Amino acid sequence: MERVLIVEDEKGVVELLRESLTKAGFKVTARFDGASGLKQLRKSPPDVLVLDLGLPKLSGLDVLKAVKQDPKLGDVMVLILSGTAEEADRVVGLELGADDYVPKPFSPRELVARIRALLRRARNGAVPPKAIQVGSLQIDPSLRRVTLDGRHIPTSAIEFRLLYFLATHPNQVFSREELLEAVWGKARNVTVRSVDTYFWRLRRKLERNPQNPALLKSSRGTGYLLEIPPSGERSS
Repeated sequence: MERVLIVEDEKGVVELLRESLTKAGFKVTARFDGASGLKQLRKSPPDVLVLDLGLPKLSGLDVLKAVKQDPKLGDVMVLILSGTAEEADRVVGLELGADDYVPKPFSPRELVARIRALLRRARNGAVPPKAIQVGSLQIDPSLRRVTLDGRHIPTSAIEFRLLYFLATHPNQVFSREELLEAVWGKARNVTVRSVDTYFWRLRRKLERNPQNPALLKSSRGTGYLLEIPPSGERSS
């Protein structure tokens, strides 16, 4: 049974979600503030985290940051609940690595559908289980793990999918719109600005000199690519 953790301070919302998700066949746990939610996450990582942004004790964005910085929580899919007045925070949440968001007020049926879509993406593998090596950079989708010079590089789910997609299509330039379609999918709730944000994050994590990158390059006015140097090796 797939597990969902709800971190939401409105008890009425929690009960509505609990009832809908339980009927849909999920095992549901709930916490009512950010601090206890993060503690529960680390104690028993769920398959999906439904996260409100306006939480007491520890904000939803702070919880999200902690999740994305913890390699043990790398497989947790995060769905943000956001009020209409929190649009800026919602955008920041997606850029921090959340996988989807549902604005308040929401339809329980839609939320269940979104969670199922996230789980299908995880099960079916937005990336196939085939490791790729480019020089000292290794990308292993079976473990969702990136290593550089033998050192583990933590990545969010979106960062990993973007990197893997570019690595499986080396030396090809993709527009921002093409990357949105390939990495985020048709149900995305993000803009082309998100592509820039995630690409630059990967560049800062993987390039010795992000201002003069060796692998993750941009084509001015066109898009982005992963370029394999002439001396680079790519194997799988």
